Amino acid sequence: MIFSKEALTGEHILISGGCGALGLAIVKKLVECGARITVNDVLSAEIAHERLAESDIPAEVVTYFQADTTSPAQVKSLLDHAEQVFGFVTTGLCHVGMVVSGSILNFDADTFDEVMAVNVRSAFLLAKEVSQRAIAAKRAAHLIFTTSWVAVIPWPEIGPYITSKAAMNQLMRTFARELAPHGIRANAIAPGIVGAGMALRQWNTQPDYRARATKAIPLGYLQPTESVADTFVFLCSPAASYMTGSILTVDGGASLYPMD
Repeated sequence: MIFSKEALTGEHILISGGCGALGLAIVKKLVECGARITVNDVLSAEIAHERLAESDIPAEVVTYFQADTTSPAQVKSLLDHAEQVFGFVTTGLCHVGMVVSGSILNFDADTFDEVMAVNVRSAFLLAKEVSQRAIAAKRAAHLIFTTSWVAVIPWPEIGPYITSKAAMNQLMRTFARELAPHGIRANAIAPGIVGAGMALRQWNTQPDYRARATKAIPLGYLQPTESVADTFVFLCSPAASYMTGSILTVDGGASLYPMD
């Protein structure tokens, strides 16, 4: 345990996309440090609760709400549920995301729009709703966006994803700049090539991808999910209380220089 079990006591954290491999690792770490969590995803409640239980996340400090965060109405319902169960949301994690692989010329407009909607529109809607409720309650709040090192270093064959993460960086900075007078902070975490999801599948099944990824990471190995989760604990904690508008890059050095 790197952080105290009381580091996040009193915090109510809401995370979108919290039932993916990385999301579950983040939820587990935040709970271990004392937070109460509202977990959102598009999965059914039955499947979500199974995944949470399989990750040994205690049910009494977590509530789940199924919602599509690209929908303003469903985002409002998500916040209504969160507040009803655990009270005021102190930190909103705009984490949900999707990535589609392919040559930039082979993406159609619908796929591009879908990636932008899931990664950027949903972040905008969730951050906006959390912020509006904080302002109405005259309370401080924190927004954290999950972006990526590829927002500044274009990795081949994920063009819409790269574009969406670059947009998220500026979206975060806009929230930070405009809402600071209300005591609302906004920051982002930019992980590297994480050993989860599509990156892990490609690492395990595509030798060319593994060779390219190994070369691109100066530290030489896939990023453990725990290192990303630890960064979330730090940003959610009082230790980061003077940070706003920052992109905290935790990528094993992948963004130090462009790789072919």
